[in-house]
Amino acid sequence: MNRRAFLSLSAITPLAHLLPAYGRDEPAPRELKPDVVVVGAGVGGVACALAAARNGLKVILTEQYDWIGGQLTAQAVPPDEHPWIHERGSTRTYRAFRTRVRDYYRRNYALTEAAAKDPELNPGRGNVSRLCHEPRVALAVLLEMLAPHITAGRVRLLQPFAPVAVETDGDTIAAVLGLEGVRRRKVALVAPYFVDATETGELLPMAKVEHVSGAEAQRDTREPHASEVARPANHQAFTVCFAMDYEKDKDNTIEKPDNYKQWRDYVPKMEPAWPGKLLSWEMSDPQTLKPRAVGFDPTGAAVKGLNLWTYRRIVAKSNFADDSGLSDVCLVNWPQNDYWRGNLYGDVKDGFDPIGAARELSLCLFYWMQTEAPHPGGRKEGWKGLRLRGDVCGTEDTHGMAMAPYIRESRRIKALFTVTENHVGVEARAKALGKKPGEFTAEQFKDAVGTGSYRIDLHPTSGGDNYIDVSSLPFQIPLGALIPERVENLLPACKNIGTTHVTNGCYRLHPVEWSIGEAVGELVAFCTAKKRVPRQVRKDAKLLADYQAQLAKAGSDLTWPNEIATSVR
Repeated sequence: MNRRAFLSLSAITPLAHLLPAYGRDEPAPRELKPDVVVVGAGVGGVACALAAARNGLKVILTEQYDWIGGQLTAQAVPPDEHPWIHERGSTRTYRAFRTRVRDYYRRNYALTEAAAKDPELNPGRGNVSRLCHEPRVALAVLLEMLAPHITAGRVRLLQPFAPVAVETDGDTIAAVLGLEGVRRRKVALVAPYFVDATETGELLPMAKVEHVSGAEAQRDTREPHASEVARPANHQAFTVCFAMDYEKDKDNTIEKPDNYKQWRDYVPKMEPAWPGKLLSWEMSDPQTLKPRAVGFDPTGAAVKGLNLWTYRRIVAKSNFADDSGLSDVCLVNWPQNDYWRGNLYGDVKDGFDPIGAARELSLCLFYWMQTEAPHPGGRKEGWKGLRLRGDVCGTEDTHGMAMAPYIRESRRIKALFTVTENHVGVEARAKALGKKPGEFTAEQFKDAVGTGSYRIDLHPTSGGDNYIDVSSLPFQIPLGALIPERVENLLPACKNIGTTHVTNGCYRLHPVEWSIGEAVGELVAFCTAKKRVPRQVRKDAKLLADYQAQLAKAGSDLTWPNEIATSVR
């Protein structure tokens, strides 16, 4: 879309239909010209802005939600991390973020003496991570990290901001056109570089950047766990998370949701089969796909199997003084509220609101837990004292759920290099190399710009696939996966890099996304200083070595020690 079309909004894009129309007599959009535009202030977007700004670049960072921070804040998901995260496999700034979160609690909360002295304080004592914390604390820390750059004018935050169109000139992006502020003012962002750090790769179709979505065909990727045929609409489930606590002697039962009976009786149709109703304490074991019993008891009593109350707990009362007034707060991001009956992009039926439907599922799960969920002894009476904590998610005055959906799978660029299961999967590499696990590493990339580690973990999909959860090896992030096949000045900094449907399952987590964003911010700074474009940096051995040295100096880990590199996750 050109700017004249933008002025009249004669072409409506996927986001534009959600926003108010404009009169034709309004003035032209104001034009802003930074060194780099980062669209999306999630984990990768913030890391990218920090890296670019510390190198002296002028950055415009945009965000559509009230909170920056993506997975950490608006989506309310405590970090999923590997066991070496406090010393390896991330970046110095990500580790600084983790330290700042702990320091925030020490400065501002009434911790017990033991908790205050614990160098690895886990505020929620959640099982999923060594650092489970409230989303609002992550927001405060990220704003604190950006503050000196904002004050100095190196970073300008546009919020809320919705991209409406992208103006291109051949193989380059010329401008991102969008609506900014509560008054939805039109603005044209013009820069030498653009970064798509949106959760769904929102800029890719707008800019006609070659990209893929959903599951690729096995004949194209040669991956053991790839789909037999390409299924572009087969995306991982997304989740509208929520926070809750428990007041034992109170009745906090909410109004019965309109479609509660439908969700209460819903039996997922999956291949392999799901063990029963979605709203139950049974689920498919992600690795064996056999029925797996889980336990739930908000009173703190011990339960058999996976304890959902403590799994993603973000506030543990035992960490805080008796007079603090704090109680346990549990973050609900479970299989029971994964939403797979529709996608956030692609072919969406007219009038269908997938986020609204996912939010309704989460509300139905909460109501079921209050009224019908079986207790450990078998009584199906629920826990009326469960209380929805919209205040924890910044949505108390609206719907009480997380501000934004937790998105596991994005559109992905067609990159100069695509990471497949054969590069990082234990089973695939063992077969190809003829070796036993523990005797080999993931593929070693000469153009590595970061590291990460997580299992290949795919949640059930909109196409009816049950979990794919298989072992992987600590891996590297190759520069080639961050560079589009054709477009010169647009880079991805979220889950939209050159991975497949399968490998997205291990490259999609918080610390990896941060490493991707930081590598992109440093790359833009390097290219700006050297007057080169990203593909030239990858192609030229000297430029690549200099760029990697810059990354290492900034604190990015590019390799794994051998004793970790051969570890099976």
